[in-house]
Amino acid sequence: MENIGELKAVLMPLLMTYGLRVIGVVALLIVGWIAAGWAGRLVSRGMARAEVDVTLTRFAGKLMRWLVLLLVLLAALGLFGVETTSFAAVLAAAGFAVGMALQGTLGNFASGIMLLIFRPFKVGDVVSVSGVTGSVHEIGIFTVSLDTPDNRRMILPNGAVFGATIENVTFHDTRRVDVAVGVDYGAEIDRTRAVLLAAAEKVQGVDRDRPIQAVLTGLGASSVDWSVRVWCQTSEYWAVKDALVRAVKMALDEASIGIPFPQLDVHLDSPAQG
Repeated sequence: MENIGELKAVLMPLLMTYGLRVIGVVALLIVGWIAAGWAGRLVSRGMARAEVDVTLTRFAGKLMRWLVLLLVLLAALGLFGVETTSFAAVLAAAGFAVGMALQGTLGNFASGIMLLIFRPFKVGDVVSVSGVTGSVHEIGIFTVSLDTPDNRRMILPNGAVFGATIENVTFHDTRRVDVAVGVDYGAEIDRTRAVLLAAAEKVQGVDRDRPIQAVLTGLGASSVDWSVRVWCQTSEYWAVKDALVRAVKMALDEASIGIPFPQLDVHLDSPAQG
């Protein structure tokens, strides 16, 4: 009985001193956990209503949740008398050290956020960036995945993508098809233009509401250079270009207008006599 009395004598002051703090910390953690989930869902729903990219929406929701939990943890430590300012300084120093070690990774992360915010392209677009052309398979936090026309998966770091010139090939619904061709110098210009325009008019998939042009582009070393230009749906670009090249070649052959090979004139000087 004496031991029990001594134990009570030791525990009662501790319970009186820390009991309420423990209860307060437990209550704070429970409320903080609920509040963190609520804050994360609130951010995710708000960004979803604004039609922000799904990847960025999920990331922002999780980030908000963990930030709230971190604040709750600091508040709980404060209830136990822990100096939170020094703790925050330690976290800042640790964050700086990690940031220096992961400088390239964090750069890719920041670039990924910028890609998701500004959205220069979306999944399914065909883009050309950093010397790679392909269909966008995924826009991640650290990398962008492209599928090339010959079905290769290319993984590009976001830093290389965001810092480079991005050509979004399929951004617009329509696209112009250009076919360059050179003809003999002896071919009459007006007749050649008429033949090229007639050939382009017959190609399926050409947008008849946009101008069909046969433009004289230059006088080459061995040919008069033309550019046949039509418009089509972006999804039909390669089919229309193939058909247009075929139509131009056949039309020039039927009109007996030659497509000259590059040629070089060689002049021989006879040696002086005597």
